[in-house]
Amino acid sequence: MLDHLIRRATVVDGTGGPSYVADVGIRDGRIAVIDRIPGGVKAGGRLGERARTEEDAAGLVLAPGFVDPHTHYDAQLFWDPCASPSMSHGVTTIVGGNCGFTLAPLNPGRPADADYTRRMMSKVEGMSLAALEEGAPWNWSSFGDYLDALEGRVAVNAGFMVGHCALRRYVMGPDAVGGTPDEEQLRRMLGLLHDAMDAGAWGLSTTRSDTHSDGDGRPVASRHARPGELLALARAVGEHEGTQLEAIVAGCLDRFTEEESELLVRMTVAAGRPLNWNVLTIESAAPERVPHQLATSERARAAGGRIVALTMPVLAPMNMSLGSFCALNLIPGWGDVLGLPVPERVARLRDPAVRTALLSAAASPQAAAFHRLTDFGRYVIGDTYTKENDGLTGREVRDIAAERGTDPFATLVEICATDDLRTVLWPTPTDDDPASWELRRRAWDHEDVLLGGSDAGAHLDRMCGAPYTTRFLGDCLRGRALVPLERAVRMLTDEPARLFGLHDRGRIAEGWCADLVLFDPERVDAGPATLVRDLPGDGARLDSRAVGVVSVRVNGVETVRHDVTTGALPGRVLRSGRDTATVGTGGTGWVAREISE
Repeated sequence: MLDHLIRRATVVDGTGGPSYVADVGIRDGRIAVIDRIPGGVKAGGRLGERARTEEDAAGLVLAPGFVDPHTHYDAQLFWDPCASPSMSHGVTTIVGGNCGFTLAPLNPGRPADADYTRRMMSKVEGMSLAALEEGAPWNWSSFGDYLDALEGRVAVNAGFMVGHCALRRYVMGPDAVGGTPDEEQLRRMLGLLHDAMDAGAWGLSTTRSDTHSDGDGRPVASRHARPGELLALARAVGEHEGTQLEAIVAGCLDRFTEEESELLVRMTVAAGRPLNWNVLTIESAAPERVPHQLATSERARAAGGRIVALTMPVLAPMNMSLGSFCALNLIPGWGDVLGLPVPERVARLRDPAVRTALLSAAASPQAAAFHRLTDFGRYVIGDTYTKENDGLTGREVRDIAAERGTDPFATLVEICATDDLRTVLWPTPTDDDPASWELRRRAWDHEDVLLGGSDAGAHLDRMCGAPYTTRFLGDCLRGRALVPLERAVRMLTDEPARLFGLHDRGRIAEGWCADLVLFDPERVDAGPATLVRDLPGDGARLDSRAVGVVSVRVNGVETVRHDVTTGALPGRVLRSGRDTATVGTGGTGWVAREISE
């Protein structure tokens, strides 16, 4: 007997092939039978096998569960096993431990390391410090302990990279920031990495991005690693089955330097494993960016490696506030002002000379990566907090400035200062024009471009990238229609599953895991992002409701029905080697030369 039978569904199976109508039966967490219906829905099903439960899915699309390759749900899963809002939007497998940041390993001999890690994650990934303190047990030491702590208590499937920063902190303590490991310390670091992968870590993640600072405002630990250390760690990754690399460098925001490009190539070749990076930004104002960034992927293939760029298929704007750390703090010269106590910050920002200096710094070549954030007239005012600002929500700053006869930046500052800098600001996207969307469509054709980069689980009150799956499908079906539905589903399912070597996931096929999404093609979409206060410690986050998603199943068990979670926890902690296969890099097998210290 089948556990569940889905009758007359329009199956989009993840392979990119044409859709078809079929009855799909589930047994023991896997797809037991697919019975195609000649003549389509009107012909009716023929499958005679009985099922404990069944449903009629005529007119609905049945797709494989979506795979999100770049999340930061490492902590959130402890208080939110459903990884909301991702699972409601059809995501059944998440990849965590990205950007060099993980909660494990933790050195049991230094209890203060847990506090350091929490403060770092709060600063660099925008997580609520109270939620981190109250919502996770922090009772692990090894990476295997951390994975075991999640086993059996998650609704989604979850796999994790091990973060370079955690490895350095465990071995070097406070010297991880600013220090270089000696031979013995490097040996211990490699031992920790091997232990983590033996326990099921998917590989190594690291960051060299100059935007990543810890809770003390200092560059995070992995930014101090020299190339020789990175290559040694990469070679260790290559000694384990089903592993990967993930890396963030400063040039990810705009343009790789020659040094960065060379290092990424050497890392993937040294490991013999794919390396993915986040995130390829695409806009018509900088058409040269895509070919420049993807030249590193072509260079890697020629060298025997593989470098994959993640890119988002929808716009996921991030809001800002002059009262808290945001991207504007990273503009050279701005951090000194925006890092002051609020009363002093308000006084400085109201000084015309200070504003002139800030605008000059923002227009400098050194701030090129932030230029699209400094057209302050295009900002939209979000939530406000004083009577003086009533009626401004939803309006563009340039219109308010024109009414007041003041320049846009001065207008924005005065609005924020009136709210004691609590005002929520939404930059208007500069990449929402037809030319930018055509550039995206063409970039998606590249063999080393993969959809992803949601950052789900991070920057919780500033952005909501998790719903990119349903928003993209809605756009493909009823919006720009840049790619057909069959290809769109493959981009969200099979392609990321194949990059990570997932066993039996990413397609609808007999014998494969029953990770499934059933949705209405006439309605599938994502609702607007709204602020909710449901984090431990009463913290706030942005949430988005799924539209048109009828059902989500993880390992055959229904976890979502009409955007309401069922409470079931059928997810699995996916471990390298057991649940992932080694993915080759192809190429000519060129061997990276050693890089000296």
